[in-house]
Amino acid sequence: MNIGSVTLENITILAPLAGVTNLPFRLIARQNGCGLVCSEMVSANGLVRGSSKTRGLLLSAVEEKPLSVQLFGADPGIVADAAAMVEASGVDILDINFGCAVKKILKGGAGAALMRNPRLAEDLLKSVRAAVSIPMTVKMRSGWDPSGEEALRLAAIAEDCGANAVILHPRTAAQRFSGKADWSLIAVMKRRVSIPVIGNGDILQAEDAIRMIAETGCDAVMVGRAAMGNPWIFSQIQSLLEGRQVFPVSLPRRAEAMKRYLAASVAQFGELQACRMMRSRLGWFVKGLPDSSRFRESITRIRTQQEAQERIDAYMAWLQG
Repeated sequence: MNIGSVTLENITILAPLAGVTNLPFRLIARQNGCGLVCSEMVSANGLVRGSSKTRGLLLSAVEEKPLSVQLFGADPGIVADAAAMVEASGVDILDINFGCAVKKILKGGAGAALMRNPRLAEDLLKSVRAAVSIPMTVKMRSGWDPSGEEALRLAAIAEDCGANAVILHPRTAAQRFSGKADWSLIAVMKRRVSIPVIGNGDILQAEDAIRMIAETGCDAVMVGRAAMGNPWIFSQIQSLLEGRQVFPVSLPRRAEAMKRYLAASVAQFGELQACRMMRSRLGWFVKGLPDSSRFRESITRIRTQQEAQERIDAYMAWLQG
C-alpha cells in the first residue's frame, strides 16, 4: 500500500495514543510487524513556541521508519509552520488531527472542533499542504452527530486540499470511546473519495481487522488501544491476510518484547524514570495470563532495569511450572 510517495510493508498501522506511542513503544510495534507507526499527538503551538517537551515528541530512530507524526492545532499559519518543522525533522508522513475530543483540545478549537468549521478546516489543510512536500493524512471522527455527514464533507475537503489518505474512527466526538464504532461509515467514505481510506475503531483482535476490511473495503486498518501490551496483533493480522493460522503468543516471545520495551525506555528516559513508567506498563503484557495480578504487584516498586528483568523472568518461570 502507498500513502503518497511512501510505500508500506503491509496495511497495519499503529494509531497515535497520547502518553503511549513514544519511540520505545513504536519500536516494539515495528518489531512485531506493524507497517506504519504514528507518534503521540503533537501540539503545533508547542512546536512553534519552542517547547523542549513538545520537540522531544519528535525523537525518532531509523529502525521505526516509516514514521507518521500527528499534529493538532487550530490556527492555519501556526499549524503550517509546525508542519514544516516536522518535515525538517525527517518524518515520512504528516497527520493532522481532526478527531480528538478531549475538552482542553476542543476548547482551543482544534481536534474534533474543526469538524464544525469546514471553512477553517479547508484553510488549515491548504496552508499545511503548501508548507510541506511529504505525504499528508487527516484523522477524523464521524463528527458531532451519528449521520457521519461531517466526516464525509471533511474527507472531500481533505482530498481537494491534497491529502494523500484519510483515517476514520467512526464514533462521534461525544461518544469518545464508548458505544460501538459504525463501520458502515467507513464503507461510505471509501465510495466517496479516491484516496486511500484507513479504518479505525473496535479492532480488539486480529480477526476484527479482517472483518473490517471485508465489510468496508478500507485500504488499511489502524489499531490503537488493542496494541497496548499486545503488539503481536499486527503480525497476527498479516498472518490472517495471507491465509495463515494465528497461534497464541509464546511466553518467551512475550518476555522478549517486555524486555525490549524496558530497554528502549531506559535508553530514552533514563533508568529511574523508565522504571517508574514500567511499573504499570509491563502489566499490559500479561493481561489474561494466570495470576497476572501477582506479576503486577511484583513490579510496583521496581527502580532498576535489572530488578524489572528479574521480575519478568520469575513470573515467566512460574507460568512454565
